[in-house]
Amino acid sequence: MVEVAPAVVRDMVSAISAVGTVEAPDTVRIAPKVTGRIEYLEVHEGEPVSAGQVLVRLNADALTADLGRQRAAAAASRSRLEQARITERSTDVAVQTAIRQQEAAVASANADLNQVTQNYAAQQAAARASVEDAQGKIAAATAAVANGEAAVRSAEANLANARARFARTSGLHARGFASAQDVDDARTQVSVQEASLDVARGLGKSAQAQLDSANAQKRSAEQQLSIVTTKGKADIEAAQARAKQAQAALDYARANTVQTPAYRQSIAALRAAADADLAAARSAEVTLSETVLVSPVSGFVTSRTMDPGAVAATGQTILIIQAIRQVWVNLPVAEEDRGLVRRGMPATIELDALPGRRRFGLVTQVNAAADAQSRQFVVRVTLSNEDGALKPGMFARARIETSRRRGTVVPREALAEAPEGRSVVVVGPGDRAEVRMVETGPSDDTGTMIIGGVAPGERVVVMSAAPPKDGAELHIAGKPARGRGRGARP
Repeated sequence: MVEVAPAVVRDMVSAISAVGTVEAPDTVRIAPKVTGRIEYLEVHEGEPVSAGQVLVRLNADALTADLGRQRAAAAASRSRLEQARITERSTDVAVQTAIRQQEAAVASANADLNQVTQNYAAQQAAARASVEDAQGKIAAATAAVANGEAAVRSAEANLANARARFARTSGLHARGFASAQDVDDARTQVSVQEASLDVARGLGKSAQAQLDSANAQKRSAEQQLSIVTTKGKADIEAAQARAKQAQAALDYARANTVQTPAYRQSIAALRAAADADLAAARSAEVTLSETVLVSPVSGFVTSRTMDPGAVAATGQTILIIQAIRQVWVNLPVAEEDRGLVRRGMPATIELDALPGRRRFGLVTQVNAAADAQSRQFVVRVTLSNEDGALKPGMFARARIETSRRRGTVVPREALAEAPEGRSVVVVGPGDRAEVRMVETGPSDDTGTMIIGGVAPGERVVVMSAAPPKDGAELHIAGKPARGRGRGARP
C-alpha cells in the first residue's frame, strides 16, 4: 500500500529570509543658524509637513534694528563716494572720455580689418572657383572636339566605303551581275553616309565653339582673380594702417591718465568702504532671514525638542523631519548569502504592525563591507510608502528572491538516497513500481526539481511501509484494488 503524488511543472524559487527595521531615507534636523527666542512653533510629532512650509520663527527685533543700522551706513558710504565722483576734475573726465572714444575707434578699426580680410578671402576663393570651373569646362569641350573630329573621320571613311560599293554595284549592274535594286540601295547608302558626315561636322563645329567659349570664360575668371587679389591686398593694407593709427591715438590718450593719482586712490578707498558697508547690510539681511525656518522636504515630524518661548541656540535641534514617501528596510544578511543578493532583486516584506498586508520592493543597495561585530552584510530594500502606513522603526520580515527556475518538481518525500545517487519510485503501467535514478536540481520547502528521469504528470511514490522494489505491484491509497467488485470481501 503506497501513497502517490504527480510530478508537476512549476517555478522553483530560491530565496533568503532576513529580519530588519524600517528607516527613513531622508532625516532632516531643523536647527537655527542664529540664537533667538522661539515665537512660532505649531507642529507636533506625527504631523505631516510639506517642503517650503514655515515651521519655526525666532524673535527678530535685535536683528531688524541691526539691519537698519547697516543699511544707513551703506547709504552714507555711497553718498560720500558719489560726491567724490561728482567733484572729479573736468580734465580727468575729458581724459577718460578720450580714452573711451579711442578704444571704440581701435575696436572699429580692428573690426574693419577683420571684415576686409574675410571679404578678401571669400572673394579670392570665389574667383579661384570660377577659374577652376572654367578649366573644367575647357577640359570637357576639348574632349568633345576630339570626339567630334573622330566622328568626322569615321563618317568620311563610311562615306568612302559607301561610294566604292556604289561604284562596284553599278559596274556589276552594267554587266548584268547585279539588280537595279542593289544599285538603288548602294546609292541610298551613299546619301545616308553623306548626311552622317554633315551631322558629324556640325557637332564638331559646336564642340569647337564651346571650347572657344570656355577659354574666354577662363581668361575672364583669371583676370577677375587678379583684380580681386590686387584690390584685396590694397584694402587690407589700408585697414591695417587705420588700425595702427587708432592704436597710436589710444596710446596717446592713455598717457594722460597719470594725472592726480592720489585722487584716484581716494576714490578707490571710498568705493571699497561703500562695498564693505553694502556687504555688511546684505549679511544682516541674510541673518534676519535665518530667523524663519522652513522644511526642506515633505514628510512627518518625528521629534520636537523645544516649545514656543524657549531660547534656541545656534545649531540646537528644534524639530526632526523624516521624508517617508519611500522607506528603506535594512536587513542583515549572512556572509554565505551575501553573494546571492544583487541590486534589482524583488523582495517581499511583512510587518508585524500591519498583519496580512505584504509589501513588495527591490534591493537597491548591498553593502560591500560586513559589520565588524556581527559579521553580517547590510542589504537595503526600497519600498513605496505613498499611503504613509510604514513608519521608521517598524519591525520587518523580508524574503528576497535570489533565483527562479521552471521545471518538473516532485515532493521531497519521493526521493530516496542510495550510494549510487538519488532515486524515485514511479507508478508504471499496470501500477507496477519503476525505480529510476534521477538528477536533482534546486529544492524549496515543498519539492525538489528533477533534471531528468521523470516526466511531468507521472505519479511517484511519496509514502510506503517499505521501499517498493522494481516491478512490484503497487496498491495506491484511495484507489480500489484490481479484481475486486463492489461488496467483495477483502
